Amino acid sequence: MSAQQEESMFTDKQVQALRYNLDGSRVKTRQQGNVNLSYLEGYDLIDTANTVFGFGNWSYSISTLEQVSEEINEKNNKVIGYKAVVNVVVQDLHHSKHTSREDCGFGTGIAKQYADAHESGAKEAVTDALKRALRTFGSQFGNALYDKQQRNVDHVPPAQDTTSPSPPANQSIPQANTSSLHQLGLEVQEHNGELIVLGSTYGKQELLKKEGYRWDAQRKVWWQSSQKVA
Repeated sequence: MSAQQEESMFTDKQVQALRYNLDGSRVKTRQQGNVNLSYLEGYDLIDTANTVFGFGNWSYSISTLEQVSEEINEKNNKVIGYKAVVNVVVQDLHHSKHTSREDCGFGTGIAKQYADAHESGAKEAVTDALKRALRTFGSQFGNALYDKQQRNVDHVPPAQDTTSPSPPANQSIPQANTSSLHQLGLEVQEHNGELIVLGSTYGKQELLKKEGYRWDAQRKVWWQSSQKVA
């Protein structure tokens, strides 16, 4: 299936969701040697697939799962390495069209008992392969993290310094104007005459527009002038 045919099997809403930048609040980091790695957790990707594609409109199967290494480390733990190949199938809403992705992943299980090491290594390999297969659907599935500059990741701006003076009373944010955002788990912070939205804005863009907020692509934030809600 060509890229154009593949896009046509998705609804406009699905295509729009796939084209959104990755919400930076979903990104986790870990240290590996001297490198700081950014990644998405497995459960997060499954939740995103359910949201974008729909429950029952996608599935995955394990094509290959095999042990590739075994050793004992200096702490006398069993170290078991696994390789997995996972195939992801996505259907359109009518299940008349589908597209598939396949990729491999690797996992290492470390434990005192062989059974625990095998279980951990196999699970990690399958999750890794699933992540790699799903990322070909774009930024929402972690592809944006492979860009070292992460230009398609909307990073959350740092929280305001709580030790700084409070804004004047006439610049406070009326609760009535932000209650709808608070109900969605979003916070609004005032900074230099602007209201900045903090939190995961994925799937909430239309509401933000209705509330008068605009997207600043350079700063990667939703904002509006505080004078509008004064």
